Amino acid sequence: MIDQVSALDLIDQLRVAVPEEVRAAKRINSEGERIIEKAQEESEQIVARAQEQATFLIEERGLLLAAQDESQRIVAQAEADASEVRRGADEYAAGVLIGLEGDVVRTLQSIKKGIQLLDERRARFAEANGLEQEEPLEDQPEVVPARSRG
Repeated sequence: MIDQVSALDLIDQLRVAVPEEVRAAKRINSEGERIIEKAQEESEQIVARAQEQATFLIEERGLLLAAQDESQRIVAQAEADASEVRRGADEYAAGVLIGLEGDVVRTLQSIKKGIQLLDERRARFAEANGLEQEEPLEDQPEVVPARSRG
């Protein structure tokens, strides 16, 4: 048989020891829950930072693509503007040259008329004075002016 005093003593020891063990188990359980919560918070923060980084990189890539598109648009517009300026300059130059050609043709015609009048006047003078007629000026070789040296 079991000694009653020993049994009661053992029950008293268990009564004292069990609450302490329960409290220790509760502390360990609480500490484990706190560690799990902290780990959960840290993992959520890591995921949030990763999402922010991914969003930033996507936006940065989008900005880069937008900047490249804008630079291509600007270059294309500049090339189109330059082409239009060249076309306008060509038209202006052609107009000036055509006008100058007309002026030169009119000047040349005036010169030829002047030479013809001089030839006629020289011929009349020679005939009136009984002189030998000189070769008409319009039949003489053209005089090409020397280029200025500069």
